Amino acid sequence: MEYKTLFSPMKIGGCEIKNRIVMSPMLMGFGQFDGCTTEMLMDYYEERAKGGTGLIITEITRINDVHGSAAFAQLGMSHDYQIEGMRELANRIHRHGAKLFVQLHHPGRQNVGLAIGTVPFCIAATRVWKGFPKALFSLAPKLAPTLAKHNICLSSVSASKCEPAYFAGGRVRALRHSEVKKIIRQYVDGAVRCKKAGVDGVELHGTHGYLIQQFLSPNTNQRTDEYGGSFENRLRFVKEIIEGIRKECGDYPIIVRLTIDEYYDKIGQEGKGYGFETGVEYAKAIAKMGVDAIDVSSAGYDTFNYWLEPTSFELGWRKYLAEAVKKEVDIPVIAANLIRSPEQAEQQLNDGIQDFVSLGRPHIADPHWAEKAQAGKADEIKRCICCLYCIQSMQDNAYVGDHGYCSVNPAVGKEREYNNLPKDGDGRVVVVVGAGMGGLMAAEILGKRGFKPIVLEKETEVGGQINLASKPPKKEKIGWCTVDALKGAELNGAEVHLGVTATPEIIDSYNPYAVIIATGAEAFKPKWLKGADRDNVYTTTDILSGKVVLEGKKVAVVGSGMTGLETAEVLVETDNKVTIVEMMGDIAPGVWFQHKDDVMPKLNKKGTEYYTAKRLCSVDDTGLCLVPVEHKKNKNYKKDLKAGKRATPTVAVDCGECMHLDCDAVVLSLGVRSVNGLFKDLEGKYEGRVFTIGDATKSGRIADATASAYQVASTLK
Repeated sequence: MEYKTLFSPMKIGGCEIKNRIVMSPMLMGFGQFDGCTTEMLMDYYEERAKGGTGLIITEITRINDVHGSAAFAQLGMSHDYQIEGMRELANRIHRHGAKLFVQLHHPGRQNVGLAIGTVPFCIAATRVWKGFPKALFSLAPKLAPTLAKHNICLSSVSASKCEPAYFAGGRVRALRHSEVKKIIRQYVDGAVRCKKAGVDGVELHGTHGYLIQQFLSPNTNQRTDEYGGSFENRLRFVKEIIEGIRKECGDYPIIVRLTIDEYYDKIGQEGKGYGFETGVEYAKAIAKMGVDAIDVSSAGYDTFNYWLEPTSFELGWRKYLAEAVKKEVDIPVIAANLIRSPEQAEQQLNDGIQDFVSLGRPHIADPHWAEKAQAGKADEIKRCICCLYCIQSMQDNAYVGDHGYCSVNPAVGKEREYNNLPKDGDGRVVVVVGAGMGGLMAAEILGKRGFKPIVLEKETEVGGQINLASKPPKKEKIGWCTVDALKGAELNGAEVHLGVTATPEIIDSYNPYAVIIATGAEAFKPKWLKGADRDNVYTTTDILSGKVVLEGKKVAVVGSGMTGLETAEVLVETDNKVTIVEMMGDIAPGVWFQHKDDVMPKLNKKGTEYYTAKRLCSVDDTGLCLVPVEHKKNKNYKKDLKAGKRATPTVAVDCGECMHLDCDAVVLSLGVRSVNGLFKDLEGKYEGRVFTIGDATKSGRIADATASAYQVASTLK
């Protein structure tokens, strides 16, 4: 298919973009305390420019170090010393015919307490002592939760004193009038520095609940001065920023990224903040201020899933926002709209929904999305599956000095290394056992290096555990990753043989140089559980695979990890009355909050009940027996870890009488067990070049499988 509109040029102000593809801003954590560019950050962005993207908009870039720094590893345009690094980034982007805009940002109340006031100190400390970052990141994982728990961090700032943002927490204070004026000046100064650095334009971040949006929203702006109250007054903050940039930078291109609907109604809080109609009026008013484009988005931290969607959301579900704005303004409209394919992008452009297609997570998953589409190779694109691991890993790693990762692209943050993998395979055969994500990724990387990967899969289809993960309602996107991984492996010369159970004899017949075991894991019924062998006891695999179909039953699901919750989703769809049992004190311990926020309302709507702090001790014909527990500190935790034993920081101690929960069926979601018996059979053969990866080593998520596959396949000697 030819994508004529997608690959036609268009201007934003005086800046011509070679196509309609925009890489939207996403913080991944490749920066450093002082806000200057790093080699890793520049490699990351340049790879996307090399991949054919027309416009790259940087991650959130701070203009204020004290209360406006949202992360330790964030870009900055708050000081002149950051200009030269930004100039180098712009030059590297321009080298490939792409344009670069910088997104100027202040988090306002959505900042985390530990980041407020600490960045200037961190910058100064690092200049004096090079070992400071390592020392800080050794303390931060313990320090941050403690400070947050006791609420002893400094207050974040907002248009007014208001409730803290969901996910950010902490305390919030109102900006003083003088501070408002100062921040406006800092936005303007940031734009001036961008222009001096040779950056093509700037984007003002007025969406996702950050400071500019906080001035627009009646929920966070109850000011009584000229920056609050009326519609016009709430616009004054962004208006004065725009006017200041125009005065200092002339016709320098300006984009405003804007929330059109805060979507409080989606979480049952109708009337809070502002909705669709007001958002469109904001877009019209901002367009009249003389900006060069509107980047349409939605929501904020309080309504997180309505701007950064989990897997269950439909493609293009919020395109009506951009369409409404486009009808009211005469400048280009940029929008993300959960677009995943060139066909969808072309269609929305041709339908007049928008003028530019903004692809955020798709650019993380495949930096060459644009190039592949233009070359007629759309089927080679590695699609984003909306698993949210990019933001979860970025957030989790922010306090340990690491960055965000991607489930389907293990080369994120390793772009230079990936482009220089040694081509030393010399056609040597490597047998890969298992065609799940780990096995297929290993085959692709081995093929790139010139090895001959032979993949043996006992089932009649590829996918492994992914074939179960894609079965819950509206989770079909998860299944994309193995389709794309198979394509990637085959394009790099892998042979994939299905319906073949690998044995030592079969593997020997290929005379392999090395063997990679990617046989995954399987759900199990623990031997210690009395009654586990009864006919009314099932595993999550039984339900998700469709081997067992329960209808109109009373079902207890034991374990509320993501697999347990999604199995419950399947069960309530067939009119089962579900009760979820969890030994920890809360439902879904360890589950990323967006996934929990996505699935829990659906389960609640179906009348699901929950038992927490209950230990399963036995199953009988009429249900299961549970014992109440309390969680106490495990005094032997560190000792057990050092001894190589499996241990947890807390232990469950029985604290009450056994209770019986009546049900017709019990579904166990107690984790999985690695399947790696073949490794033991082959250990010591092939000069020790036998490896396990993914769940065959240790149960984990998709990203763990692809990362371990990349590590083994890229370093095989």
